[in-house]
Amino acid sequence: MKERKDINVQIGARIQQAREISGYTQEKLADKVDVSTQYISDLERGIVGTSVPTLIKICNTLCISSDYILMGRSGQNDVSGILNRLQYLSQDEIKIVENSINLMIAAFQSREKI
Repeated sequence: MKERKDINVQIGARIQQAREISGYTQEKLADKVDVSTQYISDLERGIVGTSVPTLIKICNTLCISSDYILMGRSGQNDVSGILNRLQYLSQDEIKIVENSINLMIAAFQSREKI
């Protein structure tokens, strides 16, 4: 068995988390990125590292920044994960989310006035 490097374990954990939030299975992510399911499994467990081109494909597929995957930092107001999850909702569900967001923004604005 290969020795796992700490950085690979951290990157793998962030990839796994982003994949799960996005609703992808390892198989589906592997298919989209054009790698094997075993590679995704090994990557998520920190057994292997990844190349820059593969990392770019993973980030694009999961709609996540490379800063998050590599460094654990998400961009300020990075809503790409939320947007990715919304794409699976129906039009009626999107309307509910939109109405909820409008109510929350109004509540935040009124709180700021106090």
